[in-house]
Amino acid sequence: MAEKYKVRLEEYEKARKAAQKQYRASIVAGAYPYLPALDDLLPYVDIVSENDLGTVEVPLDMIVGTKTAGRQTAFASNFMPLLSPHTEFGGKWMTLYNAQLEEGIRDPIKAYEFLNKFYVQEGNKRVSVLKFVGAASISAKVTRLVPRRSDTKENKIYYEFMDFYRVSEINEIWFSKEGSFAKFAQMTGYGMDDPWTSEERLEVKSAYSRFRSAFEDKGGKRLPATAGDAMLVYLEIFGMDHLRKVSDGTLKEEIGKIWNEIQLAGEENAVALVEEPEKNKDKGTNLLDFFIPAPAPKLKIAFISTKTPETSNWTYSHELGRLYVEQVFKDQVVTTHIDNINTPAETLGAIEMAIAAGNTVIFTTAAQMVTASLKEAVLHPDIKILNCSVNTSYKSIRTYYGRMYEAKFLIGAIAATQAEEDNLGYLADYPIYGMVANINAFALGARMINPRAKVYLEWSTIKGHDPIAALKDKGITFVSGKDSITPIEENRQFGLFKKEGNKIENLASPIWHWGKYYEKIIRQILNGAWESGLAKQERALNYWWGMSAEVIDVVYANRTPEGTKHLITLLKKAICHGEFHPFEGIITDQEGTVRCAEGEILTPEQIVTMDWLAENVVGRIPLTEELTDEAKEVVQIHGTQKDGE
Repeated sequence: MAEKYKVRLEEYEKARKAAQKQYRASIVAGAYPYLPALDDLLPYVDIVSENDLGTVEVPLDMIVGTKTAGRQTAFASNFMPLLSPHTEFGGKWMTLYNAQLEEGIRDPIKAYEFLNKFYVQEGNKRVSVLKFVGAASISAKVTRLVPRRSDTKENKIYYEFMDFYRVSEINEIWFSKEGSFAKFAQMTGYGMDDPWTSEERLEVKSAYSRFRSAFEDKGGKRLPATAGDAMLVYLEIFGMDHLRKVSDGTLKEEIGKIWNEIQLAGEENAVALVEEPEKNKDKGTNLLDFFIPAPAPKLKIAFISTKTPETSNWTYSHELGRLYVEQVFKDQVVTTHIDNINTPAETLGAIEMAIAAGNTVIFTTAAQMVTASLKEAVLHPDIKILNCSVNTSYKSIRTYYGRMYEAKFLIGAIAATQAEEDNLGYLADYPIYGMVANINAFALGARMINPRAKVYLEWSTIKGHDPIAALKDKGITFVSGKDSITPIEENRQFGLFKKEGNKIENLASPIWHWGKYYEKIIRQILNGAWESGLAKQERALNYWWGMSAEVIDVVYANRTPEGTKHLITLLKKAICHGEFHPFEGIITDQEGTVRCAEGEILTPEQIVTMDWLAENVVGRIPLTEELTDEAKEVVQIHGTQKDGE
């Protein structure tokens, strides 16, 4: 008996030394050295409900404090005991330690959950003992304290977690960014619609446990990204089916390959929106070049598209850009075009085929190709892969898109100068990043000319919906339609047009100069500027160029009034020189909330991620479930909202 007591005493002293070490470290760091008490936090929080979760298996590393202040000073902040072993507290702790060794601690504790952290009401010593012996979890009768909804990031993520927990009953997975829980559920294959079975829950928890172990072995605890953030990145690239089958050794290797992406996953400012092209540097001429001219090998470039130039105005405009590149660079580059690539598997195959053919630069021209582009970039780090999208936080690829809202603002102004009525129409397609900014810019441009202007919004990607017929029923004749058409398309409903009966009059149109866009990127590669400047930053590079870079413009009909032409020229010049911004000054949304105050300009990030409509827009952003299957695929990657909002 004495020997057994001696062992218990030795173990208690080890635990106490761990407590004293943590206590000193907290003091040095200026942190509270004892267990935090939930009761000290609650006076500052509006709790709207208390929900009984029943008996739950709680990961011990998620138990962070005690419910009341009564026992908090008996423990350091790591739950190790601070009191002398010769106290009543010390004796009870050692008795519990002995019970754990002999039969295990089985009685559930009582705890409160707040923001997915757990605070013990009864059972602090049981938690302390189990943490000391390295147990993974403890059974607990849990009461959830639900705070009132707010606009804070922490609150929004917590409400997303509660939706996730409702179907999964998994509490150990956590994310640092909004939208991640629903995205994760989708990637597991089980979704957010129906409760998961016990087998599904066990499978996901097991997969997470394996991933977290490998992630932490690679040094993940030192990163701002949570293990959940890192796993989401992994699933985006490799998929859940792959994780189910991969060995632990290969899993660690793959985590190493995507380490740059994982590091960015936890960063607040992970994306660098590059608004202007870097000036190309003159590399100079080597004197030997005059005597021994060495022909430089041609840069081989592949362009991959989801559709064909004959069936898609988007693909057609990029194909014109490719042909422009061939004319500009002549003997310096050779290009190829792979089109009609519709699925992720086809995209992976097309990129592999392009690499096998010797292409070292690959442009994937559709947002839905971004995940496959990322996977191939990870597997082929020497290949430069760019995807036509915006607001993606990936280091391995670069993205490129245009500030089309600048042109849409001018189109809105043109519409208001020529329309006799106050009501205008806007035909939109995918509710993705950047699209809402285009809509609002058009509305603000129209309102600048006509304060009474209202813009009626219709979407072409809603299932079973005819947007043109809907605008016609409202008596609207001036409409902002799609940006361009294919050469074989007879439909003239593009750009800004006036439709009365069967008569269509084209008035103006925004222009994508993809050729100039590609030219500027390729010059950076040829001149060695690809790895200079912003490229040295540990952030994802998103090229987001506009009219000042000559990659976007506006054209209008010859019959446009001279006064309107002059106005648009002045506005365009002011935008290009930074003297005027479409999203400047007081801007109010449909609910009357001021989104931009007087004297302010919205930031690039606020513009790209805009998910609200200006007060003079009549309509709404559609729910994901209302969209066509093709649109859903795009929105799941680059959508401005979540399901059911």
